[in-house]
Amino acid sequence: MGGQTGQIQLCSFGPDALKAMSRAFDQTWTEIASYFAGDPVVRDGARIALANAILSVASDDSRDVEVLKEAVLQALARNHKSLSIDQPNNK
Repeated sequence: MGGQTGQIQLCSFGPDALKAMSRAFDQTWTEIASYFAGDPVVRDGARIALANAILSVASDDSRDVEVLKEAVLQALARNHKSLSIDQPNNK
């Protein structure tokens, strides 16, 4: 995508790392989704930011979903100003 330069280095992940990354994405999204429920564009942007955060903290040695989730939440917190965060829906 056009404006990104050098943020994520090219690398590959084995099946176990991919499985852990996928679980970390799903579990983290479940925890934070309510903050992005209003606008579909904001929601999609947040999911992309989450995916990029996963890619930025994961390695081929990544196996621990909880460690990945914590690292991803910290990465998102450092970059929270780039996300449009609303109050969680109380449904």
